[in-house]
Amino acid sequence: MVREKEFAFIDQSYRPTSNDLVCLFRVTPDGMGLKEAVNNVALESSVGTWTPVSSNQKYVNKLGAKAFAISGNWVKVAYPQELFEENSISNILSSVAGNVFGMKCVKGLRLEDIKFPKKLLKSFAGPRFGIEGYRKILKVKDRPLVGTIVKPKLGLKTKDHAKVAYEAWVGGCDLVKDDENLSSQKFNPFEKRAVKTLEACDKAAEETGEKKGYLCNVTAEAMRMLSRADLLKELGSKFVMHDIITGGFASLETLRQNCKLGIHAHRAMHGAFTENPNHGLSMMCVADFARMAGVDSLHIGTGIGKMRGGKREVKEIDEEMESKKVGKTKHRLAQDWNGLKPVFAVCSGGIYPGHVPYLMKNFGDDIIIQAGGGCHGHPHGTKHGATAMRQAVDATMKGETLEHYGRSHSELMEAMEFWGKVRF
Repeated sequence: MVREKEFAFIDQSYRPTSNDLVCLFRVTPDGMGLKEAVNNVALESSVGTWTPVSSNQKYVNKLGAKAFAISGNWVKVAYPQELFEENSISNILSSVAGNVFGMKCVKGLRLEDIKFPKKLLKSFAGPRFGIEGYRKILKVKDRPLVGTIVKPKLGLKTKDHAKVAYEAWVGGCDLVKDDENLSSQKFNPFEKRAVKTLEACDKAAEETGEKKGYLCNVTAEAMRMLSRADLLKELGSKFVMHDIITGGFASLETLRQNCKLGIHAHRAMHGAFTENPNHGLSMMCVADFARMAGVDSLHIGTGIGKMRGGKREVKEIDEEMESKKVGKTKHRLAQDWNGLKPVFAVCSGGIYPGHVPYLMKNFGDDIIIQAGGGCHGHPHGTKHGATAMRQAVDATMKGETLEHYGRSHSELMEAMEFWGKVRF
């Protein structure tokens, strides 16, 4: 048993400085006391190892992490910013979310949030466009943006993919995106899809008199990814899409540095490590890193629909992405974003027009509302489904109920009758 005096990485009298990176962990010990487990987490994620080593130098000890606040199994650990390479999310994750998750001393370890010091934070690019930039490109001043995902997510040939996108745009969608697993399969190769779908985008914009955007998935090996982004720019696209988890944060940082287009971030695979409340890391952390790396829009959940994530969690992530500063809560640390632009939060996953009032009430107007099946599953097809989504937004902006607005807008009424009453 490790004695109290040997807990070299715990100092509850310590107060973090402005140069510290602070992590909020939830620690569940395995076979030892909480303090011993916390000490092991702090040492393993900074300068320590399991036994004293002869190669250590006194100056190294000054860089050790300090667990300074323990409340139940909620623990705050401060790390000197000198431990981390600037402008490298991979490096930060390798430290505070690396070996620590595989140690035998913890039955569960959950990284809930990270507070970044100003100097380290300022080394990251942040969003190029963000909310204001998206609105300027699409010339939509105040309402939520309306988007959809081409469905079926896989299998459509290029001509049919472009046709679905076109019908969504002319129906009222501002944005149409690929789904996360559409890359460059033989039935719908990337280059052909980019050309044909952007032609459909231009046609829809001309016919409707509205700006339209196509979020085409460029996720691939880094050089191929940049080549795809270059092609989209040549074709006149204003946006790209990147699978930030499966593609990796280093890949995202490469895209941000070399691509001048707006970056839409898909969070596919996040559930593999965010869904266990006692182990892994939270979606809040993913959102933090995404904003730092420079995404302009990011899926955050809905608090309703088919995906996990309750209203409280999604609301706090939404605030984290949009605000200049956020205050601490039980599940989140305070953060001053020091000028990094806000990210457009995307609500999607099993939603249809009936969910729109709930989304706007709880998450405001600075959201992108994306309905896949809730658009293409409309009884009269994609165009009517997109129109119904847009009508639901318009009704809510005007303060009217969907039922009342639907009396004079048949597409919305048909959607309401088809999917039934929304149960919260």
